[in-house]
Amino acid sequence: MPRPRPKVVTLTDAAAARMSEIMSSAENNYIGVKIGVKNGGCAGMEYTMDYATETAPLDEVVEENGIKILIDPKAILFLIGAEIDYVTEKLSQRFVFNNPNQTDACGCGESVTIVPRKADA
Repeated sequence: MPRPRPKVVTLTDAAAARMSEIMSSAENNYIGVKIGVKNGGCAGMEYTMDYATETAPLDEVVEENGIKILIDPKAILFLIGAEIDYVTEKLSQRFVFNNPNQTDACGCGESVTIVPRKADA
């Protein structure tokens, strides 16, 4: 019997609570949050987060703390093992990706360098 696959990403309680709050006040009825990565910024890549209205055929779906997270299939190897947190600091509040595949970030924190994780043999 194969062992269960670990979740690609996890949410902290703070991130799940904030996502739930945002989604409950949204004007449309969304099914979850779509996350991914895109090329951009001075460090090479940026994380993306959007409302999800449907599940694409190849999306990885993770249910975490009552939130449905849909992961763009092109981003899976970049996000394996990542934890999404929501932090409140003195002058800001934001979602933070704690990603073991991230090797660098730009000074402003808007973009990152991510090395795709090697598939297990």
